This record gives sequence, structure tokens and C-alpha cells, in this order.
Amino acid sequence: MVTIDKIFHASVVLKDIIRPTPLAKAYGIAPECDLYLKPECLQNTGSFKLRGSGYKIAMLSEEEKAKGVIACSAGNHAQGVALAASKCGIQSLICLPDSAPISKVEATKSYGAQVCLVSGVYDDAYNRALELKEERGYTFVHPFDDPYVIAGQGTIGLEIMNEMSDVDAVIVPIGGGGLIAGVACAIKSISPHVKVYGVQAAGAPSMYNAVRHGHMETLDTVSTIADGIAVKKPGELTYQMVQQYVDDIALVSEDEIAAAILALIEKQKMIAEGAGAVSVAAAMFNKFPLQGKKVVSLISGGNIDVTSLSRVIERGLMKSGRSTSLLIELVDKPGQLKDVSRIIADCGGNVTSVHHERNGDTEAIYGCYLRLTLETRNYEHVQQITHALQQEGFKIIPK
Repeated sequence: MVTIDKIFHASVVLKDIIRPTPLAKAYGIAPECDLYLKPECLQNTGSFKLRGSGYKIAMLSEEEKAKGVIACSAGNHAQGVALAASKCGIQSLICLPDSAPISKVEATKSYGAQVCLVSGVYDDAYNRALELKEERGYTFVHPFDDPYVIAGQGTIGLEIMNEMSDVDAVIVPIGGGGLIAGVACAIKSISPHVKVYGVQAAGAPSMYNAVRHGHMETLDTVSTIADGIAVKKPGELTYQMVQQYVDDIALVSEDEIAAAILALIEKQKMIAEGAGAVSVAAAMFNKFPLQGKKVVSLISGGNIDVTSLSRVIERGLMKSGRSTSLLIELVDKPGQLKDVSRIIADCGGNVTSVHHERNGDTEAIYGCYLRLTLETRNYEHVQQITHALQQEGFKIIPK
């Protein structure tokens, strides 16, 4: 149902709807490979979703356009449908889970859509959207399991191959699977030797489990900072296409996602949401055999809620060794804090938080605990500071 011809047609239809997102060379993020980024975080509406929804809505009949469209989304698809519908002058109603970031809800409204908040996660919003579709006669624009939507997303694969015909591997985030299904179909149809790898958050491994176990599964719960790919069950069509075209799928942890977001901010001056950063996390933490290869990581979106960004940065700093915490057992006598501070300063560390605890089950009767948070350069720097403290007789309590 999805062919390379349909993807080429989508690229023509979308010319006046989407924004070009040329590849960007990445520096200092994954040194073992030659990494490039496909920055769909710079796309109109801040994610790739405009491509699939734009092509789907453009292909509707006049009768369907007159009745309007309905969709469900964790946020990015909502904005894509809202903008695409507005460009066509038709009505759109979007069902979102009430856990969706406020920024995404407000952005969806700003593109001209009506919003219906539904208690629960994406799948609950999906069920409500189907109910409203039957009640009001809307055309449902599926976020991933639709041939037109998949073909629209596949235009990213065409753009990558047009710009870098000698690419060795492309890494793509997976939620419901529409993005990787379209991208993999396009790339494999043009250059079958190019590896296409998928990445999911460890807290929402629906497609990963389906491929590993050989059948579709519905997760009981999903929990990840990558809210854009927190899907309990992948699509039927996307599952079939992933089995046909995708070479491998890996999982990344919350800490790895946070570290990737931080690396993109610091090294590339690029903001990616959790779902968009998983492809970079996979390259950073060697989830696939990429050594010496020319690799493209697809940054699927940049619509991260600014209120969450500081927490994500803090997690990223801890994961990359840029921040650490130490618990030190001391004898409660004058000069101890001074000596600890001197050692850390001599090693080039910076103390950002100090907490002194007298009540605790220390070995010595006059013992106490000192909890410190430090700014550090990397893991080697943390080890240097820890070793220096131990060399002068201080006891570090393992985390």
C-alpha cells in the first residue's frame, strides 16, 4: 500500500507545505562515526508530523474536506494536522491526552484546531477520537498507521538520499512506527544496502517487543520523557513494514535520552524533545555497529516543554559526568569541611550544594555525613576527585 512512487508523489504535493531541513554535521557527539543530523526539529510546527498529515489531508475529497478532520496525538501530530487543515481551510478537532505538555496544547490551538483533552495516555485519546469520528462524520487522520501518512513521512528518506547518496546508516525514532516505515521504505527502495535502525525509549518498547516476539503486543503502561513516542501498541501496517525494511531496533534509557538532549544543546545549539533525541542517544551510546560509518540521526521534533527542560538538563549532566553527588562519612570535628573543600578545589571541582547530617548510623560515635553536589568535567574528573579524597583518609559511601 506504500510504494516509492507514492512517496515521490508526496514530495511534490508537500513542496509548498513543508520547510527544507538540510543535513547538519555533528561534532563531538559520537566520535566513533561520521554523524550527521536530519533536523526535523526545525520543520514547520517543530516536527516531521506535518509531512504525513499534510499529504493525507491534501488527498481528501472535497466532500471529506467539507466535513472536517479529527485526529489524536501526544502533541506533534496534533500541530501537523491543525496547520495542514488550516492551510486547506477546513475544520479540525484534535483529541490529546491530558498529560500532554501545555506548550503543545496551546500550540495546537494556535494553528486553528479545536482541542479535546482526554484523561489518560495516547491510546485513550485515540479511542475517544474514533468515537467522535462516528458521531460527527469527521475524517480520521491517523498519526502513523495510514498509507498516506507513512508516504508523507517517507519524504524524509528521499531528502536524505538526495543529499547524501553514500550514507551507510540512518537512525530513526519509533513510536507507532509511521516515521520509520516511510523512511525505511524510501531508503531501501533506492539503496537496499543502507542500514535503517530504529530506536525506542526503554519505557515504551512496543515495536521493539513486537519485532522481538514476532507478534503485536499492547503494553500495560508507558513511562518516558520521550512523550512523543510513548505508544502502547504500534500500527498493523507499520509493524509489517518495519519487519520488511528495518535492520534492527534498540532501546535507550531515560538517562541516555537526557544526555543526548544536553549534547545537542551544547554541541549543536539545537533543541530536541525526548522523542527526537533518541536517535542521537543510540549513536552516542553505541547501540548499533556504526564505527567508521557515515550515519544520519533523524531529530524528529523539538517541541520540548520548557518547564521540563531544566530537569532533563540536570539528568543529562549526571549521565555525562558533568555533575555528580558524593556522600562522605566524616568525624564531626572542626576543619573537616575545610579539608574536603580544599581537596575538591585543588582538583578543579566546583561545589554547588552542601548538606551536613549529624544523625545517621555511622561507624564512629562522633561521625556524620556530608552530602555534596559538584560540577565536574567528565567521569574521569569525578574519579580523580574521589581518589584524592580517599587518599587523604575520607570515606566515600557508595551510591
